Amino acid sequence: MDLSLFFLGTGGATPSAQRGLPATLIRRGGEQLLVDCGEGTQRQLVRSVGLSDLDCVLITHFHADHWLGLPGMLKSFALREREKPLSIYGPPGLSELMRAISFVYGKLPYPLEIEELEPAHALRRDGYAIVAVPVRHRIAIAYGYVLIEDQRPGHLDAAEAERLGVRPGPDFGRLQRGETVAGVRPEQVMGPPRDGRKVVLTGDTAPCEAVRIAADGADVLVHEATFAKADEKRAQQTLHSTAEQAAAIASAAHVKLLVITHVSGRYAGGQLRDEARAVFAATEAPRDFDAIVVPFPERGGPHLIRWRANAAGAPPTGGPTNAGRGRSAVEGSVRRDQDAEREAGGHLPAGLSTHAQNASAWDGDAVSCA
Repeated sequence: MDLSLFFLGTGGATPSAQRGLPATLIRRGGEQLLVDCGEGTQRQLVRSVGLSDLDCVLITHFHADHWLGLPGMLKSFALREREKPLSIYGPPGLSELMRAISFVYGKLPYPLEIEELEPAHALRRDGYAIVAVPVRHRIAIAYGYVLIEDQRPGHLDAAEAERLGVRPGPDFGRLQRGETVAGVRPEQVMGPPRDGRKVVLTGDTAPCEAVRIAADGADVLVHEATFAKADEKRAQQTLHSTAEQAAAIASAAHVKLLVITHVSGRYAGGQLRDEARAVFAATEAPRDFDAIVVPFPERGGPHLIRWRANAAGAPPTGGPTNAGRGRSAVEGSVRRDQDAEREAGGHLPAGLSTHAQNASAWDGDAVSCA
């Protein structure tokens, strides 16, 4: 079962010429899950892998740079006469937010299923679960998400199975599914169960113990790194993280690979990556349209694939590559935003509760990260 992360937007608060707003496409087998949907996400999809039918959308919190791309994308699905149901998950307050913006996308020809998740809720799917992890940010409730696969059967000792009288072919598959074949029990020829893969995406957060616990032993931790060490005070004020702090969490959690995103426009990604690598060497800082492939452990470790190596195809889903494996290329020059403080935003209809009112303005990073 292939598993990959495709980064549609790696910036935060406001888009730049180099980085779109937060959005990450998780591809597992034939499923496609979108985590956050910043403004312009559907355009990023069209420019890269295509606006294919998503299976679900997971919103981390209600700052507008994490959801403002939803109305346009939902409407585009309608114009394409989508029929397949679409599920959207998020913190409490999601239903109210979706009602408030429904006048934008109107009546849809496909079922739209909205589900609010409670903290630590495990959303069961085929062969894996998604767990909502409360994180620490400047809003009433913000989540990170953990994708954790079910255990896999242990390794089959084919030679021993044949010696005991099991014929190669379908009978091997029956043993792997837990059946007794020709008097041979699975435990006689199967190794211990193998853990599935685990991927953690934090959304926006200050360093917090919940993330460290949730990420323990993860194959990949995608952690925001809005600021450099020199701006740690600003990170504290806005409840974001520095690259060094993200690396400290990765180290404490013993993850295999740290991936830093939500990069402020004042930095080149390479600068933040290098600060993180000084604490945790296995760190990557993807650009928009880069991907992280997450193979099963016996097939190698998670690794970065730069978009140029995959520009003509879908998000990579497994196998070796000679492009950027385990190493980041030097970031190109990144135009820095002006240092002047600025405020962005747009307002939702009046009468919304505290949850939805929190979504009526930009994250505040438009002020704090500029």
